[in-house]
Amino acid sequence: MPVQRLLLALILVLCAAPASAQPTKTPEALGIALEGYPYPYPVRFLPLTLQGQDVRMAYMDVHPTGKATGRTVLLLHGKNFFGAYWKDTIRALSQAGYRVVVPDQVGFGKSSKPALDYSFHTLANNTKQVLDTLGVSKVIVVGHSMGGMVATRFARLFPETTTHLVLENPIGLEDYRFFVPWRSTEDLYRDQLGATEEGMRKYQKTYYVTWRPEYDEYVQVPFRQTLSGDYPRLAWVSAATEQMIYQQPVVHEFPLVKVPVLLVIGQADRTVVGRGRVPPELLPQFGQYPELGKRAAKAFPNATLVELPNVGHIPHFEAPEKWHQALLGFLSK
Repeated sequence: MPVQRLLLALILVLCAAPASAQPTKTPEALGIALEGYPYPYPVRFLPLTLQGQDVRMAYMDVHPTGKATGRTVLLLHGKNFFGAYWKDTIRALSQAGYRVVVPDQVGFGKSSKPALDYSFHTLANNTKQVLDTLGVSKVIVVGHSMGGMVATRFARLFPETTTHLVLENPIGLEDYRFFVPWRSTEDLYRDQLGATEEGMRKYQKTYYVTWRPEYDEYVQVPFRQTLSGDYPRLAWVSAATEQMIYQQPVVHEFPLVKVPVLLVIGQADRTVVGRGRVPPELLPQFGQYPELGKRAAKAFPNATLVELPNVGHIPHFEAPEKWHQALLGFLSK
């Protein structure tokens, strides 16, 4: 009997052991071209030769499910994202009768990650080649965050192709060179090599008024890429494209964009590229999207401004109904 009691006590202790005693499972590494990561629609690739390197540019081409309007919308992603994060907007546009083309810029998503001298001119020209391949001669250009800078450059380079320009909380509404201290690409690269899951999550949380569990996917994807043997190449691309954003402002060209423009601005956004290099006492002067949105609307010759209270950097995540209402309402005019 004493032995039975001892065994019973041992079983009870084992059963009561805290879950923390279990070994923590290390996340599985993810390839830097998002190999194995599912996209919401089929992905195709356009071969390109850039600065002597053969690369492939990924894109989705989604045809309308509703009554076709005969119009095409181009969706351009932000720096810390990739084309798949547009999935709800793709569905809304497709159901409204639009064809939707969604590229991953070279250096992002499922596209190649070459070490290039990155420029918005190159990204815009690559995007135009995707449209030419698809036979699309007129397009509504929509850009979020860094995609807004690419979209602005596209509209300037290809005014005959661009019918409308839509900017969703774009970065680059101010010239960062005026107040963010410069750093070399090598220094930015070393920062990227030291990226951590918690650091990525802390930064991502600045995008939102209220953090939701589903947003963590966009922490896990880049973090799992840091576990790849090829991560140093992706880290260099990230540093090089941050330098591109810093050195190649588009804000001074807003008055030259002649097509109708829609600006959708989440009013709680305070994004500043390179904010960690700005003296804390000066930071409140910058990244003020309520003021930046108004200033941009005045700079464009033909702009409509939609302000979304209590929304941060990504309206199509935080307020999708309001975002789609603003986008489709603008396009219906």
